[in-house]
Amino acid sequence: MQKNPAQAISEQLSRFIDLCGRYVSWLVVFMVLVTFLVVVMRYLFDTGWIALQESISYMHSMVFLVGAAYTLKYDEHVRVDILYMRLSLKARAWVDLLGHLFLLLPVVIFIAWVSYPYVYSSWEIMEGSQESGGLPGVFLLKSLILVMSGLLALQAVALILQAIVRIFNQTTPPQKEDKTEAGASI
Repeated sequence: MQKNPAQAISEQLSRFIDLCGRYVSWLVVFMVLVTFLVVVMRYLFDTGWIALQESISYMHSMVFLVGAAYTLKYDEHVRVDILYMRLSLKARAWVDLLGHLFLLLPVVIFIAWVSYPYVYSSWEIMEGSQESGGLPGVFLLKSLILVMSGLLALQAVALILQAIVRIFNQTTPPQKEDKTEAGASI
């Protein structure tokens, strides 16, 4: 069975977001290891490196900014489902379509729009750490704001296309699996 173009594009975008999220999630492991190393160096050897401490903040920022679209893909953002869960699948698709189209996309575009001058000025001076011995790539860290905006926009387009497919009753893309039911069936 051949997929319609909207569904194929949606799946490709979601696959890319999934890949980004899975790769960036490995930074959590490195964050724990680096934090452990910083603590050991500080309390056992009475020494420390500013760059090593700053790297924890860089990794933390990357996990949250790059991982935001991944979290959206799996519908794990905080939201109140007082009415949404009582709606039919088609009504939910309409809520998703309108929410992503008129709330999420404008906010993402606004974030990109207002942060661009901030990121650009950081690149102009190749901004580095204000701490002596700190990491020189603050401009790269600030660029993650635009990366987050781009990834969220891509995921929003994927979700909009999925909602359109559901509304017009065409083959529905696979939904998020319920972790409680998956674990309970074993």
